[in-house]
Amino acid sequence: MGHLRVIGLAILLLVATTIADQTTGQLMDQSSPTQQLLVGATIVDGTGTIAYRGEVLLEGDRIAAVGTSGSLRPSDPEETLAVIDLEGLVLAPGFIDIHNHSTGRLESDPLATTQIAQGVTTIVVGADGSSPWPIGEYLDGIDALSPALNVGTMVGHGTIRRAALRDDYRRAASTSEVSEMAGRVRRGMMEGAFGLSSGLEYDPGYYSTTEELIELASVAGGLAGFYMSHVRDEEDGLLGAIDEALRIGIEGKLPVQISHIKAANAAVWGQASKVLERLAAARVAGLDVTADQYPYTAWQSGLGIVVSSRRFDDPVDVAEGLAAIGSGSQLQIVGYDADPTANGMRLSEVAVREGKSEVEMYMEMMSNGGSGVIGHTMIEEDVEVFMASPFVMTASDGGVGSGHPRGAGAFARVLGHYLRERELLSLERAVQRATTMPARRLGFKDRGIIRPGAMADLVAFDAATITDHSTFTDPLQPATGVHTTWVSGQRVWAEGEPTGARPGRGLRHQAR
Repeated sequence: MGHLRVIGLAILLLVATTIADQTTGQLMDQSSPTQQLLVGATIVDGTGTIAYRGEVLLEGDRIAAVGTSGSLRPSDPEETLAVIDLEGLVLAPGFIDIHNHSTGRLESDPLATTQIAQGVTTIVVGADGSSPWPIGEYLDGIDALSPALNVGTMVGHGTIRRAALRDDYRRAASTSEVSEMAGRVRRGMMEGAFGLSSGLEYDPGYYSTTEELIELASVAGGLAGFYMSHVRDEEDGLLGAIDEALRIGIEGKLPVQISHIKAANAAVWGQASKVLERLAAARVAGLDVTADQYPYTAWQSGLGIVVSSRRFDDPVDVAEGLAAIGSGSQLQIVGYDADPTANGMRLSEVAVREGKSEVEMYMEMMSNGGSGVIGHTMIEEDVEVFMASPFVMTASDGGVGSGHPRGAGAFARVLGHYLRERELLSLERAVQRATTMPARRLGFKDRGIIRPGAMADLVAFDAATITDHSTFTDPLQPATGVHTTWVSGQRVWAEGEPTGARPGRGLRHQAR
């Protein structure tokens, strides 16, 4: 599936080696020469422009030139040049995952294998209101770690709210507390965060007022950031929650990103089009609003999210919550520390095994510290309506070590299942929603696109074979079909395995 021919002075470049930098621990990819000429590929540049056969010249960590087949030559014949044959492959910008949860997992897996195997070259953490803090220290740590891919972050509303209100967060914040939180938003933005994220179905964001969020969002907007929200309700109150997010963007004067857009249970099945109508109307009125989506009919969260009243010991409220999602048979237990033998089972199965009702089993699990849960409560029709929207981009809502298949499979699944098998998207559109769309939202001028001067973050994949293999019982199986992934011009994934190169760094928003 393509071969490597080396031209020039460095015959030794035929043997790919890596060495460890003893100062930083960073693995350097010695297989990347000064110049690389990528030939024979079908180029999909990320903009939506029709694919074409062409070639791309890389110099160091940048794209030096883009041209039609046979049109490019090395800019400096004295430099070493590798000609890489990508015949039969698609060459696209590296994928940008704007909603990723690898925050604390990269230290144990800096190669981020399940991510680069899909062609992901940049991730953004700190979503759903939960972010690292302080932002500057976290990004400095990413620089020191030197993972295989690039990492940016949001500043989390829940993180700063807990810092300001501590354990007394089950109430509206006072004026002084909002002022303190605003100061933290400003600090996070000045240290490199790309915007403010919220998780309004989770504590402590659940108790915040819309006015609090508007004030904090306006600080991020004043520094050229955006507002990213896991909205207050993705079920019965979905449309009202979307309206709240739009209001925060309008009154806070900043762009809005709706996280993992979905219609999460039977009460709102079929309402995807109504959600998109609201986004379209807001866009016509002048609000810059987009959304992201993972391509699955199941979500992952904490078990507590099922009971919106937070009265986990109230059998009536618990019964109502379970009924709303279609019973405990829809809930797959993951991460139940009190009894790991329940992991992978449905709540209904655990209840039968323990001789309890579903309500009793739920209450017992919450009293034992709760659990992670995968909710199989969405329908394919809504997923496909969102998939076809021009306002929606791809994101995983997963990451390294994810217990949901979206972490290892989201980007490959869009290209394999929804593009090749379902034909819901064109190749150009499928690439665009993973590249220039998130790049634009993040304010990147030199990522997510193939053009001269852009960063050499690229992926070459076989459109006929790219496939996700992660499942709900085996979520860490890497995708196949990606031939090569480049980060800053270095090959981090090649011929089915990581190269060991770790050129990634912390990406910092330039507040202005």
